[in-house]
Amino acid sequence: MMVHKLFVSYPAAAIFYIVILTFLSHQSCANIEQPSAPSPNSGLISSSNICRSTPDPSFCKSILPINKSSGNVYDYGRFSVEKSLSAARKSLSLIEKYLTKSKYLTITAIRALEDCKFLAECNMDFLLSAFKVVNGTSKTLPTLEAEDVQTLLSAILTNTQTCLDGLQATASTWSVRKGITAPLANDTRLFSVSLALFTQGWVPKKKKIPSHLNKKQLSFGNGSLPLKMSEQNRAVFEAVSRRNLEQIDDEKVLVNDIVIVSQDGSGNFTTINDAVAAAPNNTDGVTTGYFLIYITEGIYEEYVSVAKNKKYIMMIGDGINRTIITGNHSFVDGWTTFNSSTFAVVGEGFIGVNMTIRNTAGAIKHQAVALRNGADFSTFYSCSFEGCQDTLYVHSLRQFYRECDIYGTVDFIFGNAAAVFQNCNLYARLPLDNQFNAITAQGRTDPNQNTGISIQNCSIKAADDLASSNTSIHTYLGRPWKEYSRTVYMYSFIDNFINPTGWREWMGDFALNTSYYAEFSNTGPGSNTSERVKWPGFHIINATDAANFTVSNFLLGDAWLWQTGVPYTSGLLF
Repeated sequence: MMVHKLFVSYPAAAIFYIVILTFLSHQSCANIEQPSAPSPNSGLISSSNICRSTPDPSFCKSILPINKSSGNVYDYGRFSVEKSLSAARKSLSLIEKYLTKSKYLTITAIRALEDCKFLAECNMDFLLSAFKVVNGTSKTLPTLEAEDVQTLLSAILTNTQTCLDGLQATASTWSVRKGITAPLANDTRLFSVSLALFTQGWVPKKKKIPSHLNKKQLSFGNGSLPLKMSEQNRAVFEAVSRRNLEQIDDEKVLVNDIVIVSQDGSGNFTTINDAVAAAPNNTDGVTTGYFLIYITEGIYEEYVSVAKNKKYIMMIGDGINRTIITGNHSFVDGWTTFNSSTFAVVGEGFIGVNMTIRNTAGAIKHQAVALRNGADFSTFYSCSFEGCQDTLYVHSLRQFYRECDIYGTVDFIFGNAAAVFQNCNLYARLPLDNQFNAITAQGRTDPNQNTGISIQNCSIKAADDLASSNTSIHTYLGRPWKEYSRTVYMYSFIDNFINPTGWREWMGDFALNTSYYAEFSNTGPGSNTSERVKWPGFHIINATDAANFTVSNFLLGDAWLWQTGVPYTSGLLF
């Protein structure tokens, strides 16, 4: 199993509720590693005082028990997570109720509600996992376990906000949406309290970062991976890929099975979705190995979905611009941003290598996602993502991108995952007339979310159409989509097409005080910071601050990236 994996399977909502009632009645949990020292947070404190550590103290006090004058942070934290579970279940039921009336709704509203249902089911699962942990210990957790739960609680807020964003976008087509948006907005406040109390009580003040967990980092480059498989599977792989597996004595990435997707019928499947459907459910990549789907050269016009129960799938193509997955769904054509993606992955441990994912809707269709990624411990290596507005949706959980090319115009890397990009090329394309380009639009909504975008040793350049254009197009490193937006550029080459101010407002002074935008040790003519914005949220940082956004610290990547075989740099470049 994963080194610090907490996820459970996704049963139906009713089963979730039965299970959690059992947990609440027994108040016990499986053994969890705990530090030996007593927790400094175990002393009694009033609800008024504990709520001062939350983003909304007044709301916090209104939901904590009124018949209890004092408790410790663990008592309050457990109560809040329990209350969050109850609220999430009610919201899921409300969403399902609205969906039963779909004949009265527009297709856009139905799609938004279907997104909400999926996201609410994820929240039930995440909250159940979080409750298992907080119900089992009243001490500060080890770093890995604490990071897992903080990641889940961060994703719960992201999921709820995504649902709300989709519903808000249907405002003109759905007159009764306020009956569902108000309860969901209240849920976000409750989930924020749970995240804040967990952070105060269970998260260590200083991270203890594992050093590869005694494993050597495997690095080959150029889209090659050190794979270990049976002789039969090896022969299939080498024949279809026309390359020999790397010959090494060290540990390799275990592949349990391999299937081939080929449009000419020479493989096991002719579509990618059929190959995904053939993958076993809820596997563990470390113990049982990855399910490898090899996709031969061709243009695959399909909308690929790697579901939450399709874990530890490895998908390898014949190369960028050779294996191409393409679609054209867009917001203008009635799709929510969330479900406009050509390729959507939520199955944990996904690895994508040597392929291109496109959305060809064009700038005129506005939001049109190529890849939506909500898969924890996911990695893309030597891939290309092509679109215009909202090309790459780094939606939630922990993600890593290595040696990838990303093309777009407005907000073309956006979302609220903890996402690190290393050795990638970010290409701004020519937008519509009177539009500007923004490379990133990070979506952090809460100061306790462990999310953000970290861009390291990348190249930020104009795509050919923008570079050859005679029009004056302003291009920015990013803008604050949500209140606590967080993005860092370090060790990257920034070309001269970037506006000297670097960053652009979203609307007025929104998030200029609360966002976190930072630059460190970048090069190139566009890296000059003398004319950068003067917002309180913008920072020129030093090496100590930059280290917080490395793979090792930001993703705790040394605990899981070694398992993928994908090369990575753990810390700072010196």
